[in-house]
Amino acid sequence: MPVLGVGGIFFRAQDPDALTAWYRDLLGVGAGCAAEGEGPSDEWSWRVAGGPLVFAPFGSDTDYWAADKQFMLNLRVSDLDGLLTRLSDAGVETAVDPGWDSPETGRFARTHDPEGNAIELWEPPAN
Repeated sequence: MPVLGVGGIFFRAQDPDALTAWYRDLLGVGAGCAAEGEGPSDEWSWRVAGGPLVFAPFGSDTDYWAADKQFMLNLRVSDLDGLLTRLSDAGVETAVDPGWDSPETGRFARTHDPEGNAIELWEPPAN
């Protein structure tokens, strides 16, 4: 199969510069960022760690995220508790529910970026 993975995620924003800074500064996501142990990035790309990526269209009537949004980001994280503390310290509201978690799939939390886009934070189970 010629497709090797996701090459980018592109979406519209009311204030692209502010949203870029929010993702970079609070989540370590975006141009110039690199996951721990992945080497340096460049001005255009985000160097990510290899691992699973779910590609799943949902029905138009899903209630998994707000009906007025076309997408939800799911970001794979290595330290969910640490990230939740970082977001809380920055005044970002998050939601956790033990019912979302399972030994097979891992742990989850949810938040929104400043423009209201849903973000699911996922810590996969330890191998």
